[in-house]
Amino acid sequence: MKNNMSDTHNKSKRNSPLEMSPDEFRVAGHKLIDDIADFLGGLPEAPVTTGEPPSKIRNFIGADRELPVKGANPAELLESVTKDLFEHSLFNGHPNFLGYITSSAAPIGALAETLAATVNPNVGGWTLSPVATEIELQSIRWIAELIGYNTDCGGVLVSGGNMANVVGFLVGRRVKAGWDIQKHGLRHADARQLRVYVSAETHTWVYKAADMCGLGSESIRWIPTDESLRMDLSALEKQINADLEAGDKPMMVVGTAGSVSTGVVDPLTAIGAICKKYDLWFHADGAYGAFAAALPESPEGICEIVGADSIALDPHKWLYAPIEAGCALVRDADLMRETFSYHPPYYKFDAIDGEELTSLVDFSPQNTRGFKALKVWLALQQAGRDGYREMISTDISLAERLFQKVKETPELEALTRHLSITTFRYVPLGLPADYPERIKYLDELNSELVSRLQRSEEVFVSNAIVRGVYALRSCVVNFRTDESNIDAIPEIVVRIGHEVDSEMRP
Repeated sequence: MKNNMSDTHNKSKRNSPLEMSPDEFRVAGHKLIDDIADFLGGLPEAPVTTGEPPSKIRNFIGADRELPVKGANPAELLESVTKDLFEHSLFNGHPNFLGYITSSAAPIGALAETLAATVNPNVGGWTLSPVATEIELQSIRWIAELIGYNTDCGGVLVSGGNMANVVGFLVGRRVKAGWDIQKHGLRHADARQLRVYVSAETHTWVYKAADMCGLGSESIRWIPTDESLRMDLSALEKQINADLEAGDKPMMVVGTAGSVSTGVVDPLTAIGAICKKYDLWFHADGAYGAFAAALPESPEGICEIVGADSIALDPHKWLYAPIEAGCALVRDADLMRETFSYHPPYYKFDAIDGEELTSLVDFSPQNTRGFKALKVWLALQQAGRDGYREMISTDISLAERLFQKVKETPELEALTRHLSITTFRYVPLGLPADYPERIKYLDELNSELVSRLQRSEEVFVSNAIVRGVYALRSCVVNFRTDESNIDAIPEIVVRIGHEVDSEMRP
């Protein structure tokens, strides 16, 4: 019977334009892997970026072409796009990429993405993705263990920091609203204006969360920072009490565990105590900094993140996973499940042989979910706890090294160094103290300097505003960066800074 079915299948086999025979796939795949291996081997000597304008990029990909009517050879397509990507991209895996909090991606992650896409599980329901679901659940437990959080927490992998924070925000909103907000929304008779408290250094995800969750951006209370750029706790309590007196409903405080601009960590334990005092949800935005809690002597008080009710963190930052890989953790898994669990009739994710199933559709706004966990799970095993401690610690040490090199360079002014972020600016020698609009000029000079550096092919940094000063910003989340890369930065910045100053101030 089996042979008859096989014969019937062979006679009626569908000829799909997207199919590749095993031999075709093997030839194209081997060529691609060889090209990737050569690219990775030569990456440190390649330019960080070509700095090309959009028109040039559109031209070589043929952006004005109409959709092809006939198909093309897949191996030739792969070879062409590989060349384009390797010759015209910004490479965040380059050791001189120090711009945004986008890490160098682990090569095992690239291979994992190919394997994950081949199996292509829908990691929403357990029955649709048995192995993939269990791998994600184990990855979440390992992530929690790595930072010292309770390993029986709820968790889910998402696209990145924005969505990880939104997940925590949604759980906190449901728990602390004071009425059944899932059933009645924001127009219930008992509804009051919900308030969310964040520091002035908080990432702009909070605007999106307040908007998406129906609170509106005016529900956000921006709390000033102290001299160290950390949330001012006295100002926080004062604002909470003022809102209570006005009849509003304080709902949540967000503690930043590694700000995007400078890497500053808010006083997390003290924020947690205030949340307990006023019965508020304590959410920690650790998208960047949370994994520094893995260090035996965690810097900046980052280990205090474990007191939060929910945490956002990004494996595609300091776990060096390829994009996308964000993660949301919630201390009480039941609260997470109660927030997101809706079961229509076509779901049948109950049990198998009497064993309860965990379906990750119950832990996030998504139903269809890709297999993000494989690249994280494999890298955690390849490096282990000690390997990640070594890499994160080295990144922080390199940032401190840059801070000291900047302080030793007369034309550079060191501003801040927290976690693996260093901020500084270029100040030309001989610029008179009474130079007309000196502050404005230095801001404009350093702004143009950042633009030139990003197009220079030598080093890629970004910018920050530090206490009102426009600054250059270097962030090391790159396992390929070493001391030689760091030591070269001051000379490059001074050289290009001198060129810009000469043009702007003849």
